[in-house]
Amino acid sequence: MLKQPATYKQQIEKLREHGCEVTDEAFCKEALSRISYYRLSAYFLPFRTSQGKYKPNTKFEKVYNLYEFDRKLRSIIFSVIEELEVFLRAQLSYYHTHKYGTDGYMNPKNFNSRHNHVKFVERIAELLKSNSNTAFVKHHMNKYNGQLPLWVMSELFTFGMLSYFYADMITIDQKHIARNIFNTSVANAKSWLYCCTDLRNICAHYGRLYYTIFSVVPAKSVDAKAKRSLYAVITALRTLYPDRNKWNNEFLLAMNALFDEYADVIELRHIGFPESWENELRR
Repeated sequence: MLKQPATYKQQIEKLREHGCEVTDEAFCKEALSRISYYRLSAYFLPFRTSQGKYKPNTKFEKVYNLYEFDRKLRSIIFSVIEELEVFLRAQLSYYHTHKYGTDGYMNPKNFNSRHNHVKFVERIAELLKSNSNTAFVKHHMNKYNGQLPLWVMSELFTFGMLSYFYADMITIDQKHIARNIFNTSVANAKSWLYCCTDLRNICAHYGRLYYTIFSVVPAKSVDAKAKRSLYAVITALRTLYPDRNKWNNEFLLAMNALFDEYADVIELRHIGFPESWENELRR
């Protein structure tokens, strides 16, 4: 039988029963009404004991501030991923169209043997249908009978589709992109794009980054203790991100300011970050 809904008062009582100190009930109720008990409960994980209770001195305000840190962290990271996503669209469409033509992406011969072209075309049809009211889709439907150049079609691709597009390219094309765009191997590029896809989806759906064990491990990862941490995925993002100056002088500065703001709330080990993280992430 499913759990029954609890009032805000009952939720506060439950927090206290588990060992959480709630000194300002009005603030706690207001936070629960904006965020929900279920979403906030995930941020209590670092404070749980093996018996399911909370550690001594677990204060609601601290957990709330941890949530705020995570929210702001997602925003900073997502802005970087957005730029990488736009960069990928530009680079992949430019290379592929100049080698295989404007609509060469619709020819299965221009991909490797693992490419499922039927599924790929079905996905394109779904994207066109769900975006049928978008101006540029309408234009190409009316004027070009639904045929879109790759540089137009890729504007509808998700980060995941861009990652799979690269993974399905012919080997010689993968090598060209990996070497000339990312200065690495094909295996590394595929792994890092996959990791960044996972990170992008977490950020886009307001998922938790703090105290999270990631499901994917990037190639050439950090030490074993941090290989499934946020830090490991950030190292992949660092290598793929196209603008060294913006990475060093915008992203790292924003991260540093956020970490300073919440220094009394966060523990670097809970996101896999070493003490020297800023120097190690600098490009």
